[in-house]
Amino acid sequence: MPAIYVPTRGPEDWRRLLAEPDLHWKTGRSARSLAHCWEEARGFPPEVRALFAAADPARFSNLELLLAVPEHQVPLPGGRRPSQNDLWCLAKTQAGLLSVAVEGKVSESFGPTLAEWSRDMGKGRRARLDFLKAQLGLGDDPPGAVRYQLLHRTASAVIEAARFAAPRAAMVVHSFSPDREWFEDYAAFLALFGAAPRDGALVRLGAPQGIELHAGWACGDPRFLKA
Repeated sequence: MPAIYVPTRGPEDWRRLLAEPDLHWKTGRSARSLAHCWEEARGFPPEVRALFAAADPARFSNLELLLAVPEHQVPLPGGRRPSQNDLWCLAKTQAGLLSVAVEGKVSESFGPTLAEWSRDMGKGRRARLDFLKAQLGLGDDPPGAVRYQLLHRTASAVIEAARFAAPRAAMVVHSFSPDREWFEDYAAFLALFGAAPRDGALVRLGAPQGIELHAGWACGDPRFLKA
């Protein structure tokens, strides 16, 4: 994973970082919508900032974006492919640093379920799943219907929080879908932690690895679907 990053000059700089730019960089798709939204905001977009403001002012007041890295890769054991975050952010709050993994969505699903991903469960995938469970504070294997992407994306927030000595982490789904497609998969993921979605606010999932973990669903401005 490189340690030197070059600032963007606009949304088009996000395109070259995609695994398949010709496939994913299209008007109405999440990659392009997310890039235009965050570049215009020059910080946390209002709907994402509102998640933190509504959750707990004592923890998230004076929220300031320090660093945002598109297509940020977080290495995981048990295979060659890292967790490639659509966007990873390091932020500062009144209560210290905060690691935020952002998953952009429109109509794209969260990928394979855990049951589908684990059909070829060799030693590598077994090691990866056990690692993810440890990072998230989960004891048993999650139900097969849970989306694998949500597991490793949320673990990414925890891993990077530990790397930067941040006491808090969050996984945010930034959805531009007017119909909130795939919201039920997000809700099923929260249920692993005994939690339920809260409209417009973060949900606390526990404190795995001694890091306070949250999750939230932000509804993006639909005008970026036409960007």
